[in-house]
Amino acid sequence: MVKPFDEQPGIISVLSGYTGGTIENPTYQQVCSDTTGHYEAVQITFNPDIFPYEKLLELFWQQIDPTDPGGQFYDRGQSYKTAIFYHNENQKELAEKSKQALEESGRFSKSIVTPILPAKTFYPAEEYHQHYYKKNRAHYESYHVGSGRAGFIESHWGDKLGK
Repeated sequence: MVKPFDEQPGIISVLSGYTGGTIENPTYQQVCSDTTGHYEAVQITFNPDIFPYEKLLELFWQQIDPTDPGGQFYDRGQSYKTAIFYHNENQKELAEKSKQALEESGRFSKSIVTPILPAKTFYPAEEYHQHYYKKNRAHYESYHVGSGRAGFIESHWGDKLGK
């Protein structure tokens, strides 16, 4: 989830990490064990005057399968489920409106299952996870295509991606 947001105008930083669970300072191995309650997540610091929260939401929806309750593409389990974590009531309201609009759009044949949850403590992931798409370009790209993510995005959002 870093690449789509990284280097966009108004995005100050995108940090990979974990949130939503019960263990303090979890490791990747702990999170992937599905025993911590954590999600793999990104924390995005942004300038709302340049990149409004609504635009963050729109770009988020375009990167996931919001109808999959068990994870994302090849990645299965609690830590790979999708969620939007809000930090205030305005963000919650905007996220709920965007989810409702997506549900009503007819873009997907199944219901939108991505929950909108209050933000909890965010724990940065290990350094090797930060900007993984830059550090391991070939692996990242082959997984992006091989997992079905690239095709899914194209088939559901190609019209919004300028194609």
